[in-house]
Amino acid sequence: MIFSVIHEDNHLLVVNKPAGLLVQGDHSGHSALNDEAKHYLREKYQKPGNVYLGLVHRLDRNVSGVVVLARTSKAAARLSAAFRDKKVQKTYRAVVTGSPAQPSGELKAWLGAKGDSRGVTRAAHESFDGARESLLNYRVLETRGEHSLLEICPITGRRHQIRAQLALMGCPLVGDVKYGSSRGLPDHRIALHASQLEFNHPVGAEVVVFEAPVPVDFPWPPLAR
Repeated sequence: MIFSVIHEDNHLLVVNKPAGLLVQGDHSGHSALNDEAKHYLREKYQKPGNVYLGLVHRLDRNVSGVVVLARTSKAAARLSAAFRDKKVQKTYRAVVTGSPAQPSGELKAWLGAKGDSRGVTRAAHESFDGARESLLNYRVLETRGEHSLLEICPITGRRHQIRAQLALMGCPLVGDVKYGSSRGLPDHRIALHASQLEFNHPVGAEVVVFEAPVPVDFPWPPLAR
């Protein structure tokens, strides 16, 4: 199994996705988390035929971390609404080149809705035609040499938001050559990991918190790699 299970109940399947794995299949034909998770459930519960599994959010292929999948349509609808209404608290770990001027704060930027011909999202400090406001909070956890480890909590949910906003700040993610990193990382990973999701369970409404440990290939501390 190419992912690890963090939590499983009648309504949710929460997994730790490795970097390099698509969340949903595309024209490349490469393996995808959604298909692999369905296969896992089919084998575990010996269910022939189709297995329902709803995608309610995504991580970029080159990002690792927590992904929640819905095992029922009711859970899928309620979780989709929670993500849309910003009722899910998301926390990331990021390794960047340089260090922010302030140890913590809120970043505000304007991002394009779509990527350019290279798939890069335009980011600017001022609004432009078709731009959407993008907000995140950050905190510097540690700095070593030319790199810093950050905790990131996005407020909005824009395409490539963390990648674009950190690059605009002058602190690109290590390995993210599309957004200004001077070097790549093995297997096209970027130094971004979705470490925690917190939300109300779609059935019962109790607050649940799911965490994914940082993988062994995460480039921190930088001198150890």
